[in-house]
Amino acid sequence: MTRVGTVAQIFRYPVKSMLGEQLDATALGQDGIPGDRAWGVRDEARGDFFVGKRSAALMSCSAWYAADSDGDLVPQIRLPNGETFRANATGAAERVAQVIGRDVTLWPVVPEARQARPRDGLSLADEMQDLMAREEGEPLPDFSNPPPELLEIYARNGPFFDAFPLLLLTRRSLESLAQAAPGVEMDVRRFRPNLLIEGESEGETACTDLGSFPEQDWIGRRVQIGSAVLSIHSSCIRCVMTTHGFAQVPKDARVMRTLVREAAGNLGVYAIVDQPGEVGRGDRVTLLE
Repeated sequence: MTRVGTVAQIFRYPVKSMLGEQLDATALGQDGIPGDRAWGVRDEARGDFFVGKRSAALMSCSAWYAADSDGDLVPQIRLPNGETFRANATGAAERVAQVIGRDVTLWPVVPEARQARPRDGLSLADEMQDLMAREEGEPLPDFSNPPPELLEIYARNGPFFDAFPLLLLTRRSLESLAQAAPGVEMDVRRFRPNLLIEGESEGETACTDLGSFPEQDWIGRRVQIGSAVLSIHSSCIRCVMTTHGFAQVPKDARVMRTLVREAAGNLGVYAIVDQPGEVGRGDRVTLLE
């Protein structure tokens, strides 16, 4: 066993592509952090949930959980102008639509959410180069063979993940990007991790001893965090959302140029929960095998 870091921050995103909330501790289960991406914004022109890739304004909205009158947890949504309302409130989708300039609806995780079909004449493949923020000559990621684990999430109408239930990112990786692109703001919120991992103090095995993007070396291995055990599945392929401006973070295409040049367009790693458990800030991150 090798200790490679500690949990510095825990993030949950109640509504896909909106800014989320920080937690001090959480359970980890089949769907990662309970309530993560449990609501989504559906593009009614496309019939999909890739709204954040097409409309940067969605990332200027934020969401967090608050119990409704029946005791159910429903996201609160705050628009850039400060207007706040529940995701299930009458007219909620219309208010979000006005901000982002697209015809959208708001959905919890229910089977009907994914039943919409794209309208005629619109193809995700046609706009893939823009959505993935790749320039001419930069290779596009290959999404032709989705892994069985991802198909299983969709088959059981799981949360609105682009890929897997958990995303881990090390602070060392953020520092490596910042060092490679002076003047570019590599704010952690651009990259939307669930767990931000910090390297160990002097005398321990540190993330900084494992390379510029240390978590990439964890792929195919298992890690224990708190009482949970995760399998590290694959790299996270990055898209145009990393370049969006939101809150006080400026729009900056140099983010993706740096990612492509320094890390083949990837940052952070996806994980699946092998053993459910509890994790909290300050918990050790230990490679098991």
